[in-house]
Amino acid sequence: MIRSRILVAILLGLAFCERAVALDAESKTPSFRNEVMAVLSRAGCNRGTCHGNANGKGGFKLSLRGQNPDSDFEILTRELGSRRVSRVDPGSSLLLRKPTMAVPHQGGRRFDESSREYRILREWIAAGMPGDPTDAPQLTSLKATPEHSTIYEPETSQRLGVTAMFSDGSSRDVSHLAVFESSALFVNVDAGGVATAEHSGQTVVTARYLNQQIPIRLEFVPDRPGFEFKAPAPASFIDEAVFAQLKRLRISPSEVCRDNVFVRRVYLDTTGLLPPAAKAREFVASTDPQKRAKLIDDLLASPEFNDMQALRWADLLKVEEKTLDKKGVAVFHNWIRESFADEKPLNQFAKELLEARGSTYEVPPTNLYRTLRDPSARGEATAQLFLGIRLQCARCHNHPFDAWTQDDYYGWSNFFARVDYKIIENKRRDKFDKHEFVGEQIVQLKKDGDVTNPGTGRPASLRFLGDASGSVAPSDGDDKLDRLQRVAAWMSSPQNSRFAATQANRIWFQLTGRGIVDPIDDFRSTNPPSNPELLAALTERFVEVSLRVRPLMRVILNSKTYQLSSTPNETNRNEAHLFARVEPRRLTAEQTLDAITQVIGVPAEFGDHELGTKAVQLAGVRDATHRFAERKIGDDFLTLFGKPGRQLTCECERTDETTLAQTFELCGGNLIDTLLQSSGGRIADAMKRGDSDEQIIDELYWTSLSRAPGRDESTASLEFVRNKTDRRRALEDVLWALLNSNELLLRH
Repeated sequence: MIRSRILVAILLGLAFCERAVALDAESKTPSFRNEVMAVLSRAGCNRGTCHGNANGKGGFKLSLRGQNPDSDFEILTRELGSRRVSRVDPGSSLLLRKPTMAVPHQGGRRFDESSREYRILREWIAAGMPGDPTDAPQLTSLKATPEHSTIYEPETSQRLGVTAMFSDGSSRDVSHLAVFESSALFVNVDAGGVATAEHSGQTVVTARYLNQQIPIRLEFVPDRPGFEFKAPAPASFIDEAVFAQLKRLRISPSEVCRDNVFVRRVYLDTTGLLPPAAKAREFVASTDPQKRAKLIDDLLASPEFNDMQALRWADLLKVEEKTLDKKGVAVFHNWIRESFADEKPLNQFAKELLEARGSTYEVPPTNLYRTLRDPSARGEATAQLFLGIRLQCARCHNHPFDAWTQDDYYGWSNFFARVDYKIIENKRRDKFDKHEFVGEQIVQLKKDGDVTNPGTGRPASLRFLGDASGSVAPSDGDDKLDRLQRVAAWMSSPQNSRFAATQANRIWFQLTGRGIVDPIDDFRSTNPPSNPELLAALTERFVEVSLRVRPLMRVILNSKTYQLSSTPNETNRNEAHLFARVEPRRLTAEQTLDAITQVIGVPAEFGDHELGTKAVQLAGVRDATHRFAERKIGDDFLTLFGKPGRQLTCECERTDETTLAQTFELCGGNLIDTLLQSSGGRIADAMKRGDSDEQIIDELYWTSLSRAPGRDESTASLEFVRNKTDRRRALEDVLWALLNSNELLLRH
């Protein structure tokens, strides 16, 4: 009996202790930084469209997405006599009554009185709105559960979770405080963290808690009864990575393209030109099983390959006459072309650009700094071009979609703060245009000068931009190197995985038309690669070949993925972004013009260039941005069809949008008509040789489409020509039709 009473007493005591612990846990004051700030973010209070706006809303201003908790604490607890909160009667606080719509609120209802968000804010107010101790644990990282999930029909939803890790080694589930945002409209994530898809597809859900965010890849796969994966035999690690993802998603890639399609595609991608008719005939007729690999090697070793690479990088490095002047354009473009002719590794290419100083005429890479006239422009351009970081948002506030802070922005820009110019002469023609330079300049480094960090009001510390995780590394303090040399050495290091991944992705984009990370210069956790395994493998191979362009291009061009057809099947019609098939795209302005002149057999004229120069070989650009540059008919055509003015260090400046003016130009415009009226040309030369109509039409098809005309095409063309009295005019009409065909104007 006594023992029983003792046992009961012990059990009651344990129960009391457990209840006391529970009550203590429940009564624990919420952390301002870790809970209150999270509630404000989850409710959307500190978004840019609400109180996180630069001017706030309704006289109430919070830091954007909670980037400055100290400022928010002062505003909530001190501003306007703390009128937004009431310690005496917490429930009457505007901070609670507004979001619950107890009083009118322009932002609408953000949560209910029964919600966890309401309880956290109320308990914090009731406790006297305390700040966190100085030694309170700080958030260090997030972990998502799951990080990647493939959901097969009939399932259409996935529960998401987030765990936060803190500086004291502790961790806690913060799913109820995290913000979940889907990159796709067909996926909705509810307040409980359950992602539900309206239909099949892929998305990235960003889980954000305080100043950290993490991507969650979700793949919703349709039910395809009896699905059987069919694919070509993999040729390399590229196909293995692509096909593995497609198989998981129940998508079969298209078949490998025909020889005539391949020869045209690989010529356009590596040289910017159509294959000569004789080369196309020879290739298609060949039975050599290695003919594709051999053609790839020939094209990568050709002078035309160097022309194409020079064009691409001249776009990115702003090689244009208004800023660089005529001689500057020539020497800079020639240096770029020679760099690729010499097979210079891309990290060495970047290093020479970043550490350049001296005469813009004698040291060509100094022209990079001639186009970038202030530290912010230099910092933003180099980050975007070489690291795939769009740093611009961090100029005014911490980046809302990436890890970069204002400290990162100004610390990085400070590496370029001491670049200075000695202008030997400036013979500009427009005395009121301060952006026009005509004459030699000397790029040099001052001994002092720093960028001021507006957040601190003091000179910014030097900061390298870190890896993809968002970490940053301070400068190493090596006094033997100046600032440009230090940033150039860091950027070009083989251990700089961010540089290698960005450039590998750019090369993939050049050959396929779409980046694995897309846009290609926007690497961030909230814009992850469509196939992470592919990007990782491609980056690894790029490092193995010492960051040289040709070896990486060779393995891409030889892959079955690159050589797939553009013809869709039942499973991949909408999956070109996963590289299940080739996505047809319009030829660039230069490719279109060079194709037209190649088919007609008459060169176009360009301002200040010898007759016979191809559009892909042009050093600069002549458009409306520089009214003093001599312009010819070829320059006008390129401007009309989207050649960039080279005002931005970004692929995005080039446009492939179609316009009505382009249609008029192709159907009856000045350029084609002028070329056809020439005394020479393909048709005129063939008629002088006495070629038959069949021979001329056959040659036109092989020259423009890299194939022979089909039976119906040949019959219709011959009938059309023979029914006309003016034979040459009739053959020119056939040529016009070919020039306006989608088969010519698109890269398949």
